[in-house]
Amino acid sequence: MDKALPGIIHPVVLLSAFAVLWFLCLFCIFPIGLGAVDPQTGAPLKPKLKLKMLCATIIATVLWLGFYLAIRVGWIDL
Repeated sequence: MDKALPGIIHPVVLLSAFAVLWFLCLFCIFPIGLGAVDPQTGAPLKPKLKLKMLCATIIATVLWLGFYLAIRVGWIDL
């Protein structure tokens, strides 16, 4: 642990944790509600990516807050 930052969580750890959680949530949400598929390409006609990205952001934020609180309480030591 860096002794120059006592009691402060490094911003790189927090940002990378959020990025990992966001992509994990997004990839878990991708297959939900694909609906009709184009017969030639096999791609969904309306994948609803903006809605899925918004849902992934909300879920990742809640999970990230739990991660942050676990660090602050002392359950996770960095």
